Amino acid sequence: MKSLAFKVMVAYVAGVVLTVVTLALVFKGLTSLRGPLYFDENIAEFAEELAEKLEFDASGVPVGFNQQERQRDWMFGVLKDDLAYRLLDASGRVVLASSTPEAFWIASGPGARQLKQGSFAFEYAGQPMRGATEVVVRHGRSWYLQLAGSARLFELFHLDFALPFMGIGMLLFGSTLLLVFGVCAYVMLRRVLQPLHEVSSSAAAISPRSVHGRLQVDRVPTEIVPLVESFNRALERLERGYRVQQEFLGTAAHELKTPLALIRAQVELMATGQGPHMLLQDVEHMTRQVQQLLLLAEASETQNYVFAPTDVGGAAREAVDYLTRMSTARGVVLDVVVGAADRPEDSGQPGRLHEPDKLDKSQAPVMWDADRAALFTLLKNLLENAIQHAPAGSLVSVEIEADRLSVRDRGPGVTPLQLSRMFARFWRGAHRRDHGAGLGLAICQEIAEAHGWTLSAQPEDPGLRMVVAKG
Repeated sequence: MKSLAFKVMVAYVAGVVLTVVTLALVFKGLTSLRGPLYFDENIAEFAEELAEKLEFDASGVPVGFNQQERQRDWMFGVLKDDLAYRLLDASGRVVLASSTPEAFWIASGPGARQLKQGSFAFEYAGQPMRGATEVVVRHGRSWYLQLAGSARLFELFHLDFALPFMGIGMLLFGSTLLLVFGVCAYVMLRRVLQPLHEVSSSAAAISPRSVHGRLQVDRVPTEIVPLVESFNRALERLERGYRVQQEFLGTAAHELKTPLALIRAQVELMATGQGPHMLLQDVEHMTRQVQQLLLLAEASETQNYVFAPTDVGGAAREAVDYLTRMSTARGVVLDVVVGAADRPEDSGQPGRLHEPDKLDKSQAPVMWDADRAALFTLLKNLLENAIQHAPAGSLVSVEIEADRLSVRDRGPGVTPLQLSRMFARFWRGAHRRDHGAGLGLAICQEIAEAHGWTLSAQPEDPGLRMVVAKG
C-alpha cells in the first residue's frame, strides 16, 4: 500500500497501541517491586496523608480526624491485625489509637518507641510488618503519628484492586485515544491532502498547448512547497526549451524555403537545357543546412555526450589537419600553440603550418574532461568560421592553455551590434566568403554549455578571438 494517508494512520494506531502497552508494562513492573523500599514508601505516604487529616482543639490538642477519615475508621477495626495507627505525645503517651490489640504495638519493638520521623519494621502474628512515624507540630508542641501495616495487606491492595482498576483505566484511555484522535487524524489528513489532489489535477492539465501553466503553492502544506516549486522550475525550463525548439523549427522552415524555391527554378530551367551547375550549388547549400540542423539537434541533447579526459591539443591538431585543404585554398595559415608562452606574434604575416610530427614533443598535453567528438566539432566550426573571415596570407591560430582555449583570426572583426548577434541561429557575418547556414557558432554554443564551459567573442586589433573557458 503506497497511500500516504494509510501509512500515517497505521503509524498513528501503532503509536497508540505501543504507548498503552508500554504504560501497562511499566505499571506491572512497578507493582511487582514489593521489596522493603517500595513497602516503606507506601506506608510513609499513607502516614503523611493520615497526619494531614488530624483535627485539634483551640489549645492545640488533637481530638481526632476529620469527617472524611472518620467515615473510613471502620477499615482499622476490620483489619485490626493488619493495619493500625496511634498518636503519641512527646512523652510517649498514647493520645489516639485504632482498635488494635495491645500485643500489636508491643511487637513493634524499640523502632516504634523511638519518637522520630522515619520507618521501622517488625513481625506480628507471623507476618512481616512495616511502620512509619510522621511528626506533626502544632502550637509549638510535637505529636507523633505512627502507622503500621502488614505486607499481605498491601499486596492485596496492589494486586487485587490497584492493578485491575489501572488496567481498566488504561484500556479505556487507549480506546478513547484511538477513537477520538483517530477520527481527528483522519479528518486532518483529508484536509491536508486535498490541496495535493488539486495540485495533481493542475499538473495533469498541463500539455504542450498550456505549457505556460504553473502549479499554485498557496494552499499546499509547507513541507510540500519545495517539491512544487522545483516542479514549477522544471516546467519553466521545459517551456524555454519548447519555445526555443518552436522558434528553431520556424526559422529552419523559413531558411529551407529559399533553396527549395531556387532548386525548383533550376529544375524548370533544365527543361530548356540551362542551369545544371547552379542547381548543384543550391543542392550543396541545402545539404549543408540540413547537416548542420542535424548536428545542432544532437548538440542540444546532453545525453549524447560521453565525457572522458581528452587531449585538447590533439583535438585541435586533428581539426587543423581536417581543414588544411580549405585553409590552403583560402591562402590562410593555421597554427596550434599549446601554452601561453609560445603564442605567435600578431603581425598578420603568414605563419607556418605546424604538422603534428613537427610540434614540440616536450610540451605536456592539456587534458580536459570532454566528449572528444564534440570538442573536435567545436574546434572545427570555430576554425572554419575564422578561415571564412580571414584575409588571404594571414594567420589563424589555436591557442591552448590549462583552463581556456581560443581561436584567433586577423580579419576585419565585427561591430558591437554584430558581436551581440554572433551566436544567434542562422546569423551570417557580412564578410563570409561562402553561403553558410549560419548555425556553426550556435552549435559551438550548445557544445560549450553541455560541458559547462563559456564561449565568448573578444575583438582584437586586427581580427576577432573566440574564447572557450572552463568553469
